[in-house]
Amino acid sequence: MLPKCDLFDSAPALCQLGAEELAERYSTGDVSPVEVAKATIEQAFRVQESLNAFTFIDVEGAMKAAKSSEDRWRLGSPMSEVDGIPTTLKELVWVDGWKVRFGSNASSEVPLKSDAPSVALLRKSGVVFIGQTASPEFGWKTVTDSPIWGATRNPWNRSKTPGGSSGGGAVAAAAGAGVFHLGTDAGGSIRIPASFTGIVGMKPTFARVPNYPPSGFFSLSHTGPMARTVDDVERMLRAMLGRDLNDWSQRQGDALELMTHAVDISQLKVAFWSKPLAGPLDPEVERAVNATLAELASYGAAIVPFDFPAMDVVSIFDRHWLSGAALKFATLSEMERNLLDPGFHAAAERGSLLSATDLLDAQVSRARFGAAMDRLLCEVDVVISPATSICAFDVGLEVPPDSAMKSWPEWSSFSYPLNLSGQPACVIPCDVLPNGLPIGIQIFGARGQDDRVLAIARAVEALIAERGLNTSNRMASTAAL
Repeated sequence: MLPKCDLFDSAPALCQLGAEELAERYSTGDVSPVEVAKATIEQAFRVQESLNAFTFIDVEGAMKAAKSSEDRWRLGSPMSEVDGIPTTLKELVWVDGWKVRFGSNASSEVPLKSDAPSVALLRKSGVVFIGQTASPEFGWKTVTDSPIWGATRNPWNRSKTPGGSSGGGAVAAAAGAGVFHLGTDAGGSIRIPASFTGIVGMKPTFARVPNYPPSGFFSLSHTGPMARTVDDVERMLRAMLGRDLNDWSQRQGDALELMTHAVDISQLKVAFWSKPLAGPLDPEVERAVNATLAELASYGAAIVPFDFPAMDVVSIFDRHWLSGAALKFATLSEMERNLLDPGFHAAAERGSLLSATDLLDAQVSRARFGAAMDRLLCEVDVVISPATSICAFDVGLEVPPDSAMKSWPEWSSFSYPLNLSGQPACVIPCDVLPNGLPIGIQIFGARGQDDRVLAIARAVEALIAERGLNTSNRMASTAAL
């Protein structure tokens, strides 16, 4: 098994359990949701003091919900298989009774009066909301620091970023402050922090989880689960699936269930996306990912190259992203604009210069790209790639120091193409690098095949667990496969 960060290793034993074991112990009365909520809240405060992952810890609300869950389990009538599971929510989603500040001083302090659909579905399943986790302002970048809350730190090395924008939730997961963690992902915001913190993160097929109100980044934005294992991610995702008529993106007939089955690695055809679309690929990251591919091949999987569509995907994403920032910017007063993160302000101003022709061309090009991806994914079971082209770098920065890069899209190009095409993608940890930081691999498949992606992620997770941490003797290049 890969090691855990030190805050997790020192967490109370109850904080180290997954959803399945907690439910089993709730059912026997060996442990109660109240005990687990207390332990999780105490761990959340420790995590907050050390890493600044939370914007709010709801002690009163969590304990009340935990007591209700305890009563249901005692009566043998839990609301679902995840009743009583400690859960955190990213500050970009609406929560009834909570202030949602979006990491911005240009936001309201008035508590909201309704839940986002994903939050409502989780509440209906009986999970216990522990608190709200940090993101950058309006989720605009793939590291986690904001004008209102400051910087969130990586539990593996407090001088490093956990990535973003769902960085607070990833840190809480890695450090044992909750089992389930709700994130959002419009350009890698679940998957990047999952890789940087050594956890599992899932971007479902677009609109599989209902979303309201619509994000400024609209059809780029996915809502999904983060946790320490594939099993917990699957259980959380199952609880978040549902129809909500406020989300026009959802279509009648779309699958609302997950039906995962065991897979035989020896029968898989896996395409390997090996090179980022922009920026460099860290040699240590490359070696770690290649080792995992070599191991899959040794178990009989067929590894083939992934011929990425020959399109300027960076430009297509850039125009979608910048116009989304401009849309939010346009709703703010001049005084509010002066309160913004300078980087978000600059991105929004660039977006405001885009013409209608620029935007329509980006949409048409995106449609062609998405169709090309659909065709490619008919030919293989899944595609595997590095989750990120680099590992975690210094906290408070958007790009690694002393690099030639200027902005986050230059090091996260394994992520945002899949927001354009809408495929389900799961990141799992594959190694800890010589610098002591974790790194993940990304597994993605055809739209609607979330269950297959999860099943394969579970099989690869088990393979990695079997071989343990030391992969130094398995660093064969996939060129030799």
